[in-house]
Amino acid sequence: MAWIALLFAGLFEIVWATAMKQSDGFTRPLPTILMVVAMLFSFGLLAWSLKVLPLGTAYTIWTGIGAVGAFIIGIAWFGEALSLMRVTAAVLIVCGLVMMKLSSPA
Repeated sequence: MAWIALLFAGLFEIVWATAMKQSDGFTRPLPTILMVVAMLFSFGLLAWSLKVLPLGTAYTIWTGIGAVGAFIIGIAWFGEALSLMRVTAAVLIVCGLVMMKLSSPA
């Protein structure tokens, strides 16, 4: 169950990062509110998963999900550059996440 909570914590991290971008420097109320709510869920689920999972593993996976998710959203929604080097970097992050999961005793 902790792994599922961690997955959702990472997904909420993608939501709050995207909402932060949409908030335009916290000048738009709705994206700003969404960002705060998603942050609360993200941090809450991360904290809950840390009751069971090792800190290094959980934090790495949480930030990795957020980083790769934000990378994908940036390309899909915001028209950010897609290059072989950026995709390779994202693939390496995912490989690192898989290795962390496989090496975790929990």
